[in-house]
Amino acid sequence: MLTIFWHQLKRDINLSLRQKSDMVMGGAFFLMAMTLFPLAIGPDAMILAKIAPGIVWSLALLVVILSLDRIFQSDYRDGSLDIILLAQAPLSLIVGARFFAHWLTSTGPLIVIAPLIALMLNVPLEVMGALSLSLVLGTPSLSLIGGLGSALVLGARRARILVALLVLPLYSPILVFAMGAVEAALLGRSQAPALYLLSACLFAFIPLCCYGAALALSYLDDERVD
Repeated sequence: MLTIFWHQLKRDINLSLRQKSDMVMGGAFFLMAMTLFPLAIGPDAMILAKIAPGIVWSLALLVVILSLDRIFQSDYRDGSLDIILLAQAPLSLIVGARFFAHWLTSTGPLIVIAPLIALMLNVPLEVMGALSLSLVLGTPSLSLIGGLGSALVLGARRARILVALLVLPLYSPILVFAMGAVEAALLGRSQAPALYLLSACLFAFIPLCCYGAALALSYLDDERVD
């Protein structure tokens, strides 16, 4: 099982690295948007430090949504998805590897860049730690929920708009818990409750989204056969 998972993960990461333009565009969008906010809000360091974590999380959410069509869409168009569905390997395991690869290639670079951007915006070190932890624990849930939504709308017209409308309400609890951890750090309180909730969401979404996406893809395959 682990061999299948690692082979699929390696394949998806290699494919993403070959299409470096998608990764570069996501990082460029993040950096450009972050530089625009200080210009629009003003140079007040206290205001920037207070709103910077929310800006980072909102932009990370947008970057994930913009990259969701990379999960299944290209394989659906060129027929590779049919080969995956006919394989003897557990589909949920392959889907899980694909979600993990999406998280590594779409939000992994942002997790590295975000503390540097926060430092530029005068965010305190203790808040920066909470922000980094919330990104590590929260962004995988974004990829899992987005991957499930992408599987549900696969083959539909205007799929990118549909998946955005589908997953945005489901992203709200992740955003609330992440901001709760940041606010607790800002006020000098314990961040543990909010971080525990983010971890609980992650462990709940791993089986739900992997099995749900596998079921949606299997149903799609049955419809195409009929």
